[in-house]
Amino acid sequence: MIILGLNAFHGDSSAALVRDGVLLAAAEEERFRRVKHWAGFPSDAVRSCLDMAGLDPWAVEHFAVARDPRAHLAKKALYALLHGPSIGLLRDRARNRRRVSDAATALADALGLPVDHVRSRPDRPRRWHRQGRQRESDQGRDRDGQR
Repeated sequence: MIILGLNAFHGDSSAALVRDGVLLAAAEEERFRRVKHWAGFPSDAVRSCLDMAGLDPWAVEHFAVARDPRAHLAKKALYALLHGPSIGLLRDRARNRRRVSDAATALADALGLPVDHVRSRPDRPRRWHRQGRQRESDQGRDRDGQR
């Protein structure tokens, strides 16, 4: 299984390509843009990873975007209450949210694929859990952890 993972629309945007749990290629967008901590969609990093691995975009079976808006939610809420966010910050957050929600379109455009191939669909569910190799210490154990 080939997975293309993305870290997009915040500092240090990057892409990584993994086949059956083995890293094939990884690149950070700032290497191509020449801007430290570049935040946006890593289109050049995506193309570079595919070129390094010698793969066609159609070979990618799963696409994963690193995104957890609920991470550190209590800390973010406390900061907002104590500091009263500015209108500019709220506008920036809303703009970023729109860009992230449209990551599938940006990825499809970067790879020349139809958006439907990139989006998660009920007939072809995306697997977000870790698949592949077991740790050596877990090999030979049943579901209850018994050997």
